[in-house]
Amino acid sequence: MESTSKRVAVVMQRRPLANRWQSEVWEPLGVLDDYQGAAEPRQIVDDESSQQWLYPGFDVVLRRSEAEGYFHNVSAREPRVFVLWRMENARAVPQFVTVSYDEASRWMDGGESVDSVPMPASVYAWVGEFVEKHYRPAPKKRIKPQSFLSPKDRAQS
Repeated sequence: MESTSKRVAVVMQRRPLANRWQSEVWEPLGVLDDYQGAAEPRQIVDDESSQQWLYPGFDVVLRRSEAEGYFHNVSAREPRVFVLWRMENARAVPQFVTVSYDEASRWMDGGESVDSVPMPASVYAWVGEFVEKHYRPAPKKRIKPQSFLSPKDRAQS
């Protein structure tokens, strides 16, 4: 199986809400490509309007088996990076990062918290190159026209 990976950092943000059901919202704010700073998570913003935490050290792995999911993403109008995150000690902590629509969809189907952020241009170029090299659309299967079957036979197929 051919794969390649890229190291990124995730910025998570907490914003207070003026809402009677929820006092705050956590969400990924962005992904930094090739972050070279400290390896430990750290708070980078703390004011009345938001708190932001930087989480370095996530590998985005591209696998041939996910090439169709990458193709769907880079061919979209706004390519995205998907972040699976969980609450830990009253803070949203990223767990995994992907650029595959299909993988992110499986995470959401499994009940995980998954949000997306705009894909950085350098990541877009990297994923696009992988898609060019490895993605081949599945051949379309010809379906025999139903009009040549009797109505009785159409209901059975």
